[in-house]
Amino acid sequence: MTKKLLFALLILISFCGFSQNISLSEKAKVSILTCGLGPESYAMYGHTGIRIQDSIHGIDVVYNYGAFDFSTPNFIGRFIKGDLQYFVTNGSFIDFYYNYQAENREIIEQELDLKPSQINTLFQQLNQSVYSEDRFYTYKFIDRNCTTMVVDKINGVLGKEAIKSDTSNQSYREILYPYMSDFYMKLGIQLIFGTKVDEPATRLFLPYEFKDAISTAKINGNKIEKSNSKILQVTKAETPFNWLNSIYSLLTALLILVFLNKKWIKISYFIFAGILGLFFSLVGLYSLHEEILWNYNILLFNPLLLVFAWYLKKGIKEKIVLFGQIILAMLLVYLAYMTTKIHLEIVWPFIALHFYWIGCKSSAKSGLI
Repeated sequence: MTKKLLFALLILISFCGFSQNISLSEKAKVSILTCGLGPESYAMYGHTGIRIQDSIHGIDVVYNYGAFDFSTPNFIGRFIKGDLQYFVTNGSFIDFYYNYQAENREIIEQELDLKPSQINTLFQQLNQSVYSEDRFYTYKFIDRNCTTMVVDKINGVLGKEAIKSDTSNQSYREILYPYMSDFYMKLGIQLIFGTKVDEPATRLFLPYEFKDAISTAKINGNKIEKSNSKILQVTKAETPFNWLNSIYSLLTALLILVFLNKKWIKISYFIFAGILGLFFSLVGLYSLHEEILWNYNILLFNPLLLVFAWYLKKGIKEKIVLFGQIILAMLLVYLAYMTTKIHLEIVWPFIALHFYWIGCKSSAKSGLI
């Protein structure tokens, strides 16, 4: 057994050295692999890989910029903070294929019409990345991920930004929105996002958007895409409608709270909403992720609701009216701002509840009703 392991290690080492120094033949090909969506949060947008083939040298390898290590100390904390290190890996295409086949995720291959010299330059650069300190990079949700790293590599070889976004008439939030099929995951992600995702989507950052951009990109009037084929087709089971994982369950839960009309329920809810707003405020200061900075959703889940809940519990009329009016004014600003935002359709139940509960409490305490 020891001899077999030693032999395998020697083969691996020799391949690493070989792959770093070899020059590809004229028959070498490069293609972009776009992989289907997965149920896990890190796979819900798909994946992008680079495939290099050379039949003369027996090379068929895939490079991935989306690898990370779950065993990293303080993994969750580093991910939230935004300094988690991702890295590039390479491996055989057949292993790559079987992995996605096992996960029931499709693979679309687009061969690029590049010159042999460009393919060889790309190959050398990719190997340099894998076998040096350059293999590590700090992950950023929009600006630096498994797709943007590939976009930059290909455009670098082309000598200009030939493959670029043509979706600048949409915001990043609008592009991301349809990918989120799980209602409560969608709600949570939309609430934690800040103003950056509302900017025009000038950066290619999602696999399928990159795939579409390749199909239309041209160099000197010639298409970059040489061929396009689905090399792994899968059958996805149709997901039945889940009432519990929909806006209807949220509406039902909030209506039950309204009909119960208990003071302790209102106080508990305002405390929860205020803590959530406090989290949005503090995580934006702590994290390096620009996507969660300047989160205007704190105008809805307002930290001042904690103060409002305190005075509501104590029954101090003047303070209830004062803070109720301040919170309602901020809520009006939020509603006006949200009229152009796609996620208004999933947060409006909270807006309605806050207007109803806070408005009624403020009006009752001030003697208006």
